[in-house]
Amino acid sequence: QVQLVESGGGLVQAGGSLRLSCAASGRTFSLYTMGWFRQVPGKEREFVGAIRRSSGNTDYTDFVKGRFTISRDNAKNTVYLQMNNLKPEDTAVYYCGASTAFVATIRSVYNYWGQGTQVTVSS
Repeated sequence: QVQLVESGGGLVQAGGSLRLSCAASGRTFSLYTMGWFRQVPGKEREFVGAIRRSSGNTDYTDFVKGRFTISRDNAKNTVYLQMNNLKPEDTAVYYCGASTAFVATIRSVYNYWGQGTQVTVSS
């Protein structure tokens, strides 16, 4: 069992930055690919990016490439999402997830989810 807790959300102006954190319980954090998704009311939860469990390689969806960066600190059981040059359309609840899959770019392969953190970008 893995428990995930996100933090770092808030209100920021367009062009600003935020860093989200996701702290995981348990001693097997390094065995999981960690991903970030986001969701707005009435829409499906969509993939933002992920960092693979062994290689540390990252995958991103096109609309955040060059603006968002995912990193992980296995010693702290934490994954981060650095978001720069934020846009109003980035407004959403951001969720982190843990997956046993090596490549995890779709929601269905995630085994555990956090409760989400709200990010609001004003224009």
